[in-house]
Amino acid sequence: MDTWRELIAYELESHPGESIISVAPDESALDVRFDGNYGTPNGPAFTAWTQNRVLFPVSYDGAESVSSVPRNPSDEATGHVGGY
Repeated sequence: MDTWRELIAYELESHPGESIISVAPDESALDVRFDGNYGTPNGPAFTAWTQNRVLFPVSYDGAESVSSVPRNPSDEATGHVGGY
């Protein structure tokens, strides 16, 4: 079982110093336990913001993870989300 908060922590390992400053719909969505393995997506919808990133749920074949993009214009390109 996973939570978005755990998966966000994993995503933010690639972006040291970032911390969550806002969550929609609210922060309680980050602590709901769900089966993030293959099948159908089970995690609740959310969007989260850090000082410099926007985080969101990703699903590939039902396996769920978190990805992020820059919050402001930058030279960082975004690869395909949801499949590799």
